[in-house]
Order: sequence, then structure tokens, then C-alpha cells
Amino acid sequence: MSPLALVSVSDKKNIIQFCKELVEKFNYKILSSGGTAKHLIEAKIPVVKVSDFTNSPEILGGRVKTLHPKIHGGILAKRTDNEHKKDIVENHLELIDLVVVNLYPFKKTIGKGSKWEDAIENIDIGGPSMIRSAAKNHKDVSVLVDPSQYQEFLEKSKKGELNDSYKTKLAFEAFQHTADYDTAISNWISKEKSLQSSKYIKSYPLIKTLRYGENPHQKAFWYGLSKIGWNAAEQLQGKELSYNNLLDLESALSTVLEFGYEQKGDISTNKFASIILKHNNPCGASISNSASQAFLNALECDSVSAFGGIVAFNSNVDNETAINLKDIFLECVLAPSFDEEALEILKIKKNLRILKLSKDALPKKNQNSNKSIMGGLLVQENDDSDDKTESWISVTKKNPSNQMNLDLNFAWKICKHVKSNAIVIAKDQKTIGIGAGQMNRVGAAKIALKAAEESCSQAVLASDGFFPFADTVELANEYGIKAIIQPGGSLRDQESIDMCDSKGISMVFTQKRHFLH
Repeated sequence: MSPLALVSVSDKKNIIQFCKELVEKFNYKILSSGGTAKHLIEAKIPVVKVSDFTNSPEILGGRVKTLHPKIHGGILAKRTDNEHKKDIVENHLELIDLVVVNLYPFKKTIGKGSKWEDAIENIDIGGPSMIRSAAKNHKDVSVLVDPSQYQEFLEKSKKGELNDSYKTKLAFEAFQHTADYDTAISNWISKEKSLQSSKYIKSYPLIKTLRYGENPHQKAFWYGLSKIGWNAAEQLQGKELSYNNLLDLESALSTVLEFGYEQKGDISTNKFASIILKHNNPCGASISNSASQAFLNALECDSVSAFGGIVAFNSNVDNETAINLKDIFLECVLAPSFDEEALEILKIKKNLRILKLSKDALPKKNQNSNKSIMGGLLVQENDDSDDKTESWISVTKKNPSNQMNLDLNFAWKICKHVKSNAIVIAKDQKTIGIGAGQMNRVGAAKIALKAAEESCSQAVLASDGFFPFADTVELANEYGIKAIIQPGGSLRDQESIDMCDSKGISMVFTQKRHFLH
């Protein structure tokens, strides 16, 4: 008796050639329904329609086609089970040996912003049922859910290698396929109807197995979405991205986005931003009237730490900027666009990773960030809300000057992306000292102020958290700091305010904290 293949696919890529080979080389009989049957018949491939096979018509506008005992009995029957053999005979079941099914394009439908009713109609019922039945009975049935599997199946069939190991792998891939499908539906309903799920369910395909993780002895894998974020970035040259590269790129991008992110020619004066980042912390940042000057200003902050770092721009990288970049060892350069001349200049650094990330590939705001902990996952909203300066309060007798207000705003945006406890010293729209990740705030201030040294005169200081004591203000005064920005909210706020007043320092409370762990 000829083996029987049930074929019902939404994605019809390569299905005609595949079914043709099943029939001509392996003597399969093809069982199909709806659009797939029509597609195969038009290609002159002999097909038995499901409605003829089951003696039941398609009903409910096509919602019920394959949900029938003859279909699922033929798939789920265990070939060596005596009770099953008896049922097969009594119910006139014909065994189905191969299930080739992929599902209604639900993700594509919701990606187009379809109405609720249209999306609901694109939730496949019969398809997942057949896939799950075949995957459950994988000892006796092969199940294919993606056109990329067709060629391997034909080759295995030719070699007589449709063994338990291969069929188990197909079943594993099938269950992943249906799990991904159900996850998309669940998350869409949650979003559309503002329902908080009692389970955190996400599905990300494997993009790449990385060479290693944070250290060479750690395995690492990159999972993600295909049309957004780093997988949508175009790597123009350089070595393969590493685990650490991706972590640093994420931090660099989130920092530079504070100043906008534009394509070539779209950016306004004094909004050219450059961020130099090392080990997940900015080590230099600036906004200026050109990308080139912004980079040079950022480099002045800490040229030692910049060695082996990552540079991110919020604007096009031109010829002049590339000339400045080529003189320092860097791991990655990120920008929305690059001039051809700039790329030619940077090509001399063959290992330098150059990434072009278009504005369209940026994720939307108000996304969640995830961090794994032992036995679980922490989920929170990203800290990407715009800080409204109207809510800031000047709490000292002396108000900051206009220039200092600009620098306070700049320093506050950078401080938000420095690991806590964080202190940022800025002057003329560039960082001149950064203290990151210290266990106490005055310790972070000492690092930042010491790095800036004599440049601190008339500079400003930003702190990501409030001052529990006046000691940081006192230290800042010794270096010549003239304005401070911090969240406020300490029981001892008045001590810091009084210290500022006694030293002639302006202080602004943002009323919002930006810890980063």
C-alpha cells in the first residue's frame, strides 16, 4: 500500500516540487484540503481531498475541515498496538505516515495592524491539532512544519534513514512551532485587551550560537526577533559580534538615544551625540555641532578607558569622523548611517565591527527588560521615559545659569546610563569625569572629580540617587563644582541644600531616581 501524506500549508514555498518528489520517487498518495489542494491540483499533482477522504464536507466557512476521527485516528494510531489495530479495522481508518503542515499566518496578520475579528480568523485550529497529533505519535509518523525541512526529509527517505532519532527531532521542532504560535496569540490578546498574564511567555528564535559568553569557558546563545534590534542591524565589516559586544552595544545605544537618532542630514545643530562605552558604562559622552567634534570631546573624558571600547553615534558618520576614529583601537562603531568615504577609511581596521542600525529597526518605547535570577526572571519596564524638566525644582538660593541648565540636563541624561552609584561631571555639553558602580556615593564622586581635576571649575555634577549626607556637596565644592542635579527625597536633603547655599552652589531636584544595576 502506498504511504499517505497529509499536506496542508499556508506557506506554500517549495511545496509543489516536494509533493511531486513524494509521489514520483516514493509513491506517496497526497491527502489535502482547501487552498493547498487547489494549489497542488493546478500543478497536476494527484490529490485526494480531505472531504472525500472523511466523507464529511468542510463546514463553518472552512473552520472545520480536518477535525475528524479519520484524520486524527490515521495519525495517532500506534502501528504495533493490538487495541489500536482493532480500532483501525473496525473504524475503517487509513494510516497517515507523513504530516506536512504549517499554520495560518497569524504573526503576519497582526503585524499589519489587522482588526480583532480578522486576527481571530487567522488563529489556526486544525493545523496545530494535526501537528500535535503527529508529533505525539512520532514513532510512527513524520511531521514537517517548515519548508526548510523538505530537502532533508527527501534525502533521509532515499537513504532509508527515517529512524527514531530523526523523527524525534522533527517532533521536537513541531512542538516548538506550535508553542511559538500559541505564544504569539496569547501575547497579542494580552496587549490588545490590557490583560496581565499570570505567566511570562515569550518566544524568540535562535539567531546564532556565539563563540562564547562573558568568558571563553561559558557557552552562549543569541535569541531574538528578526526585524527589530540588533538582528536587524547591518554589520558592514569586522569580526563576528560577541556576547560582550552585544551587551555593550545595547548600553551604548540606550545612552545615545537620549539625544535622538536620525538618518543622514536630518539632525539639527548641537544634537550630534557621541558615546564611548566600556564594560557597560559610558566612559565619555558629548553633544556638539558635528559628529566628529562630539567624538573628540567624548574621547577627552577618559582616553585610557576608551581603548578597546565601543563608540555610538546618533547621526551619520562622515569622512572627518572616520579619520578620528581610525587612530584608536575600538571594538565596535555604531551609527544610523555611514558615508562611503568614511567606510573606506575605516576598512584599514579589518577587525573593527561597524554596525549600521536604521531608525526603523529601533524597538518601540515602553518595552520590558528581563534579568534572570536563580529559579526565575525579573521583568520591569525599561527606564526610557522622558524626564520633563518642568517637574525639576531649584532648591537653593542660587539658581543655575542658562549654560549650567544645559549642562545639568546633559549630565542627567548620561548619569541615567551609568551603573549605580553613579556620578557624572559635565561641562560645555561633554563629560569630564565619571564615577560608576561604587558602593557609596561619595566614593563615586571622588572617582569622577579626581578624573576631571582642574577642569571642574564652573562644571556641574549629576547624581543618579539622592545624597544621604552633605559630604558629596562639600567634596564637589573643593573641586569648583557650581551646580548639582540629583533626585532629592532624602530625610537629610536640607543638609545638602544648606551646604550648597553656604558654598554658592546651585542645586536642582529632579524628583525622579535613575538607579542602574
